[in-house]
Amino acid sequence: MRYAVASVAVALDESDEQISLRLADQLGIARAAVVSAICVRRAIDARKKSAIHFVCTYEVELTHAPEPLPANCREIEQSALTPVCPDIFSRRLRTDAHTVIIGAGPAGLFAALALAEAGVRVTLLERGKPVETRMRDIGRLRSRGELNAESNICFGEGGAGTYTDGKLYTRIKHPYLRWVLHGFVRFGARVDILVDAHPHLGTDKLVRIVRSMREHLLAMGVDYRFETRVDDLLICNGTVSGVRTASGEEINAEHVILATGHSARDTFERLQQQGIAMQAKAFAVGVRAEHPQALINSIQYGAAATQTKLGAAEYSLTHQAADPHLGKRGIYSFCMCPGGLILPSPTEPGRMAVNGMSNAKRGGAWANSGIVVQVTPEDILRHGIAADPLMGIRFQRQLEEATFKAAGNRYAAPTMKVTDFVNGKASGMLAATRFKPEAVAADLHSVLPAWVSRPLAEGIRGFDRKMRGYISDEANLFGSETRTSSPIRIERNDSMQSINVSGLYPVGEGAGYAGGIVSAAVDGLKAAAEIISQQ
Repeated sequence: MRYAVASVAVALDESDEQISLRLADQLGIARAAVVSAICVRRAIDARKKSAIHFVCTYEVELTHAPEPLPANCREIEQSALTPVCPDIFSRRLRTDAHTVIIGAGPAGLFAALALAEAGVRVTLLERGKPVETRMRDIGRLRSRGELNAESNICFGEGGAGTYTDGKLYTRIKHPYLRWVLHGFVRFGARVDILVDAHPHLGTDKLVRIVRSMREHLLAMGVDYRFETRVDDLLICNGTVSGVRTASGEEINAEHVILATGHSARDTFERLQQQGIAMQAKAFAVGVRAEHPQALINSIQYGAAATQTKLGAAEYSLTHQAADPHLGKRGIYSFCMCPGGLILPSPTEPGRMAVNGMSNAKRGGAWANSGIVVQVTPEDILRHGIAADPLMGIRFQRQLEEATFKAAGNRYAAPTMKVTDFVNGKASGMLAATRFKPEAVAADLHSVLPAWVSRPLAEGIRGFDRKMRGYISDEANLFGSETRTSSPIRIERNDSMQSINVSGLYPVGEGAGYAGGIVSAAVDGLKAAAEIISQQ
């Protein structure tokens, strides 16, 4: 008989045998009745620094049912660690229908996986390079300040998420979520991602996982192409009939999944010209903060900071600043990368942005996180940019141009100590950093609009009240974090298709319907399910 026992507090030094004994005690049964106990959910509770512990859910196999059944215990038929394929993806079709997928990020890859395994003919087009070659272009940007506009942190196989932290944490609740996580395990991820409350893969692991997915898709017969940018949709009488690539090749298809990611600005401009319905939406901009990881560990874990079981500490912080237009303006940490690096992430000449990453072990000396401020279309109007679905992109570009100029018209990062920023006075001095190509001392208040920099400074002061020591002479802020999410939403109906072009499926972050690797993958699967259901 199998049961799930939730909310089990586990000390950092507790052994498996001690846990089994305690589970038996909680269930009111003898230790001999516990055949096995497997942790299937684990989170850190660090609210009380003197008693940091794990909060776990265990699946236990028992020789007989406990009586009475405790409130935190329920009988289960199947383990949460057992992969389950949704019925729609279990179909094996015989169809001549052709689907073109634009973009090999998580939305595009998982859509391709589901469709190909169901028997749908798939062509997957990626404007960037394979994940291995892409690494060399990113290396040249970091070492020499040379940008390849088609192969960088944002463009290339695996999407932008490959070169972040590989975070798999999401707030969405959907039946496909479990299938996505098991999919990553299937292609090489650690089983821990099925257990941890805040799972992550790490850039180093993601590179290998993406390559394994590609090899599988190729074996399934997917026409998988790199360095193939789509410049036009082929549309006839309000229905998509295929795509035209930058080389002029036309590829006919009954379905087109648009999974471009949030930085394909030229694609969005062309879609607008073709009349695809879209609208501006809220997003966020700001800076990326870098602290010594040891400092963050100390703040979060206190005396337990050296406990290896805890790993590198992370944080998630929010603040609400009074605002004359919104009432309250949100400031929050974004894409926190423990033990990682800050990376240059521009995609266009003469414009500069930053992002963060960390590898699977999160063993680096620095912690970094985006610290960003809510931006609405109304804010952009007041900023002097005319109303238009692409107004957010214009604002992003303005900010990235100012960032590039502040760094001396090169792909370096204008940087300011946290203490200087909150005090509103640039000292010209920086804390230690390993940022590449170069951190250039600059006044970030002159880079960011005042309506962004002022609430940002207030938010950081609010963060320090929650995490004493966050405002530190050892910490820097880097400009500018602009790619938090897509500033547009391509409008679609309940069948996942564009509201004015049937057969076109806008999905993932770029289309404005996701906010991370897992939610983008789930969105791609939702489009795949709609296509399969039509066969």
